[in-house]
Amino acid sequence: MEESPQNDLNAVTHDNDDPLKSTSPQISVSEFSCHCCYDILVNPTTLNCGHSFCRHCLALWWASSKKTECPECREKWEGFPKVNILLRDAIEKLFPDAIRMRFEDIQQNNDIVQSLAAFQKYGNDQVPLAPNTGRVNPQRGGGFFSGVLTALTGVAVVLLVYHWSSRESEHDLLVHKAVAKWTAEEVVLWLEQLGPWASLYRDRFLAERVNGRLLLTLTEEEFSRAPYTIENSSHRRAILLELERVKALGVKPPQNLWEYKAVNPGRSLFLLYALKSSPRLGLLYLYLFDYTDTFLPFIHTICPLQEDSPGEDILTKLLDLREPTWKQWREFLVKYSFLPYQLIAEFAWDWLEVHYWTSRFLIVNAMLLSVLELFSFWRIWSRSELKTVPQRMWSHFWKVSTQGLFVAMFWPLIPQFVCNCLFYWALYFNPIINIDLVVKEVRQLETQVL
Repeated sequence: MEESPQNDLNAVTHDNDDPLKSTSPQISVSEFSCHCCYDILVNPTTLNCGHSFCRHCLALWWASSKKTECPECREKWEGFPKVNILLRDAIEKLFPDAIRMRFEDIQQNNDIVQSLAAFQKYGNDQVPLAPNTGRVNPQRGGGFFSGVLTALTGVAVVLLVYHWSSRESEHDLLVHKAVAKWTAEEVVLWLEQLGPWASLYRDRFLAERVNGRLLLTLTEEEFSRAPYTIENSSHRRAILLELERVKALGVKPPQNLWEYKAVNPGRSLFLLYALKSSPRLGLLYLYLFDYTDTFLPFIHTICPLQEDSPGEDILTKLLDLREPTWKQWREFLVKYSFLPYQLIAEFAWDWLEVHYWTSRFLIVNAMLLSVLELFSFWRIWSRSELKTVPQRMWSHFWKVSTQGLFVAMFWPLIPQFVCNCLFYWALYFNPIINIDLVVKEVRQLETQVL
């Protein structure tokens, strides 16, 4: 029985409606060739310009030229090139035998293997921005964050000018002046820095014109009687404890950031950078070399005893410091191991009343550094590089130690103006830089998710 013409027409129409079936015999290997090796594409990598190359060909080109540009049109690529998954799968399905033979040749070539490893390592070290997709708008994000960074930079500049213009010279601070040479006004200034409660006795000290020489002769009994009449025993004890420190040093001991910087310019600059890049090593340095003057106040501030009065002034609490208890050490070691930047943030939080804006910059910077450290750990974990952590820690320790020794050797030759610029840069501008780094890390994470 013959088929009808209508059935023949349907069959022809059905064949013509299947473009893959009609065109697949016409596809040849040359249509999927790399413009570097002129062989079939293996792990095709498409650049921003649209040209595609074998992954290993692009790696060899990058290794030999050290240029991040297309080998054909010389247009620079953005970010790190990715394998074109759709094109790769299509070629492997169309020409499985040719791809298998090329893979075998590539694996036997040591130069190609090393170039691919170096190229991938270079890509892992990059922090590419998110591509222009429907979920991320780089122009809007870049404009918003650039505006925020500009505003924060303006605030930092204002604070910098304010400190240099309105704050008294470091050489005029009481930390540099012998107590015997203090005037009555300077004695009152010293008294008021003990805490808000000291303002109750300001007028009494001024009325008696208590200068530095007279201050050194006063005793607890005289403080309790007229004309001073300090009836509160806690206040008397705080004044006497600080007076003993003044007698022992001959000058006023540093009680805030600026006074500490005036007395220890090199150490303050070192600690500021060390606590930023190596918080655990920085705290270890304080424990080993500056235990009494710096580490004890630090640990008592971030890990206070339960019997401490919550409303007590921060300076008053630090006047009489005892050895930390085991509970304090336990709390400190846990935070030291896992959240070192939180220790810095908690310490700055307790000094908000003394350093209003500076403490806020330190808190924000500590939060940003915690996020960046979390991203670093996540990167190591996702790449299965946990075995390299001890080597990384040793390399970092050696690098920080070498830099510290180098700075200590040449410290007398560094101008004070340069030191001040570095100090204020680390204090006020590093948080702005870290905001930009966090934004880039978040965009990189979004890119990987996409």
